Amino acid sequence: MSYLLMQTDFGGTSAAMIGVAKIVDPNLRIFQLTNTVPKFDVVTAGNNICDVMTYWPTGTVFVSVVDPGVGTERKACVAETGNGYYVVTPDNGILDIIDRKYGIKALREIDQRVNRYKGNEWSNNSDIFHGRDIFAYCGARLASGTISYEEVGPKYPNQQMVTL
Repeated sequence: MSYLLMQTDFGGTSAAMIGVAKIVDPNLRIFQLTNTVPKFDVVTAGNNICDVMTYWPTGTVFVSVVDPGVGTERKACVAETGNGYYVVTPDNGILDIIDRKYGIKALREIDQRVNRYKGNEWSNNSDIFHGRDIFAYCGARLASGTISYEEVGPKYPNQQMVTL
């Protein structure tokens, strides 16, 4: 069984993300890394994951929604780290921090046609809808084994990853 850890800069509003993950798999083991990352601070977000990553079993899925580019064309992606973990996040610099410490083995853009929670289109005005409908949903599908890493979406070159 895999684990799902979530981190946001939302404060206390990530309960909807946990709820969507539980809809995917009611038995999924979900833990909060933190909800108090300073707003849009991708460096702190990347360091938070690096600080705890190796204390979790390999294969653990980390969802990090700290996104100064919300509403922009930035990629929603899943990275496979060089040490055997997965990070579901906007490609906005967070992965650069993780790459420097552990390496990024591969990157996949989330195919939102199949890996996006359906039925909440009416609530896209919420500050957390990408966290809930894309990142938490895809992370839960991956952690629960509903999809494989290859089924996340198309691979893209590491050289296209956003760096700081």
